[in-house]
Amino acid sequence: MKLLEERIKRDGEVLDGNVLKINSFLNHQVDPKLMMEVGKEFKRLFAGEQIDKVLTCEASGIAPGVMTAYQLGVPMVFARKKKPSTLNDAVYWADVFSYTKKVNSKICVEEKFLHEGENILIIDDFVAHGEAVKGMVNIAKQAHCNIVGVGAVVAKTFQGGSDWVKDEGLRFESLASIASFKDGQVHFEGEE
Repeated sequence: MKLLEERIKRDGEVLDGNVLKINSFLNHQVDPKLMMEVGKEFKRLFAGEQIDKVLTCEASGIAPGVMTAYQLGVPMVFARKKKPSTLNDAVYWADVFSYTKKVNSKICVEEKFLHEGENILIIDDFVAHGEAVKGMVNIAKQAHCNIVGVGAVVAKTFQGGSDWVKDEGLRFESLASIASFKDGQVHFEGEE
C-alpha cells in the first residue's frame, strides 16, 4: 500500500534491535484517515472471502482491526492482555511473547464472542516474529473457528513471522512488507 509505505518512510524511525517506531500514526497516536484506508485495503485484499468477524489484539491492533471490520460490515473482537474483573471464567487463553517489551504474557477472548464455524480474519498492526498472531491463531483454533487469513499492517518479513503464518497453511497479506533496515533505513520488499 503505497500511502502506508510513504508514511512509514516519512514518519517512521528505525531503532536498535530491528524495531520500527511508527507511533505518530499507529502505535500511540492514530491517524484515523490512514486507518480507514488500511481497512479499505484489507477489504479489497480479502474480497470474495466469507468473513464473520475480525480478531485482533489490544492495543495497537484495535485501530486497523476496527476499521477493517467497519469496511467489511462485521464485528471486531480484540484479545485482551489482562483479564478484567468483569470477564467471566469462560475464556480462551494463549501465551504470547513480546520481543519489543521482552515479556511473556497471556491474551484472552471471552468464549461468547467466538463461535464454532465462524470465519475469522486476523488483523495485526505488526508481524515480526509473529508471536501475537500465533496467540490469536491458537485462540481461534480453540474456538473451532475457520481462519480466513491474516492481515498485517506492517510485516518485517526478515524476522520470520509471515513465514510461520504461511507454513501453517494460512493466507497472509501485508500492506507494507519490510525486507530490511539496512543502514538504519526502511527497505520494502521489491525495492531495488
